[in-house]
Amino acid sequence: SLLGASLDYLLLAFSSALWMLYLGRLLSGITGATGAVAASVIADTTSASQRVKWFGWLGASFGLGLIAGPIIGGFAGEISPHSPFFIAALLNIVTFLVVMFWFRETKNTRDNADTEVGVETQSNSVYITLFKTMPILLIIYFSAQLIGQIPATVWVLFTENRFGWNSMMVGFSLAGLGLLHSVFQAFVAGRIATKWGEKTAVLLGFIADSSAFAFLAFISEGWLVFPVLILLAGGGIALPALQGVMSIQTKSHQQGALQGLLVSLTNATGVIGPLLFAVIYNHSLPIWDGWIWIIGLAFYCIIILLSKTF
Repeated sequence: SLLGASLDYLLLAFSSALWMLYLGRLLSGITGATGAVAASVIADTTSASQRVKWFGWLGASFGLGLIAGPIIGGFAGEISPHSPFFIAALLNIVTFLVVMFWFRETKNTRDNADTEVGVETQSNSVYITLFKTMPILLIIYFSAQLIGQIPATVWVLFTENRFGWNSMMVGFSLAGLGLLHSVFQAFVAGRIATKWGEKTAVLLGFIADSSAFAFLAFISEGWLVFPVLILLAGGGIALPALQGVMSIQTKSHQQGALQGLLVSLTNATGVIGPLLFAVIYNHSLPIWDGWIWIIGLAFYCIIILLSKTF
C-alpha cells in the first residue's frame, strides 16, 4: 500500500499527460489498504478494553494529517506545482522503509489458525460471516459514515449562503473542526468507552452529532457556528467506539477482513454521499437551506434507535 502510494505520487510529480494522472490514481486505489492494515494491527495487539482508545488515536492521526497535508502542500506549491507530490512520495517511501525494516508481524499465532482460516478465506465466506453475525452494526456504521458526508459536502456552500462567510472563515472553521475532532477521538473516545462502555460512547457520539445538526438547521448568526463545532467534534467518538464493538465481536483471523470491509464501506459513502447530498441541498435551497441538516438529523434518530439494539 505504501509502495503503491509512493509510485502514485511519483507519477503525479513527473506527469506530462492526463493519462499519467489517471494511472497514478488507479494505482493508489488498487493498493490503498494502509488504513485497514493499521486498524488490523491495533486489533491484533491491544486488549478489548483498550481497543477503542487506539482506534480513536488512529482516527485522530488521520485527521491531523488532513490538516497538515494541505498546509505543507500549500507551501510546497509555492516552489513548483510538482513539489507537493515529490514531498508526498518521499514521506511514503520513508514510511515504507520504516515498516519494512522495523515493523514486526503481529499475528504470532497465524500458523495455528491456518486450518481454521483456509477454506473460509479462499471462498471469501469470511465476508458473508461478518454480514451474518453483525448486520445491524454494519448498517449503523455505513449510515453514520454516510451522514458524515453531509457537512463534508455542503459546509462551504451552506456557510457562504447563510452567513456570508469568505474562504478564510470557512478555512478557519474547518481547521478548528479538524483539530477538535482529533482531540475528541484521541483523548475522549477511549476514556468514555473504558468508564461507561462502548455502547454509551457510540450513543453519546451520535447524540452530539445530531444535536449539532439541529442547531445548524436553525442558527442565524455566524459566530454560533463555533460552539456548534464542539458538538460536531464530539460526534467523532462514535465511530472509534463502534469500530471497537465490531472488532471485539470478531474472531482474530477475521480482523483484517473486518477492517478492510469497514474501509470499503467508508469509501462507498465517499462516492454516494457527495452526489446524494449535493442534489438534495441544491433542490432544497430555494425552499430552506436548513433542510439538509434536518434530513441528517432524521437519519441520526433512526441509527440511534438501532444502536440501542446491540
